[in-house]
Amino acid sequence: MAGFIPLILIFGLMYVLMIRPQQRKAKEQQALVSSISAGDEVVLNSGIFGRVNEVDGDDPNVLWIEVYDGVELKVLRSAVDRRFNEPVSVDDIDEADEADEV
Repeated sequence: MAGFIPLILIFGLMYVLMIRPQQRKAKEQQALVSSISAGDEVVLNSGIFGRVNEVDGDDPNVLWIEVYDGVELKVLRSAVDRRFNEPVSVDDIDEADEADEV
C-alpha cells in the first residue's frame, strides 16, 4: 500500500502542473472566440492579421475578415488566435465621437 503513495503524488502533481493549466487555457480561448464581433482586430492561427467586418448571418461560426482594403477572407471563428483591441462597447464609441466633435 505504501508503494502507491508516490504514484498518487506523481499523478496529482502532473494534474496540477500540466492538465489544469491546459484546461484553463482552453476555456480562455473559447471565451475569446465566442466574444469576437465586428470591428475587432484579430490574428488568425495562420498568422494573418485583419479586422472583422461581419459575422455571417447564416452561420455564426463564420467571420468575414478584411486583411487589406477591399480584400476579405471568409474564416471560421475557431481560426482566431488573438484579439489586439479590447472589446469596445457602443457607449465608448459614442463618447469618442462626441469628444472628436468638441
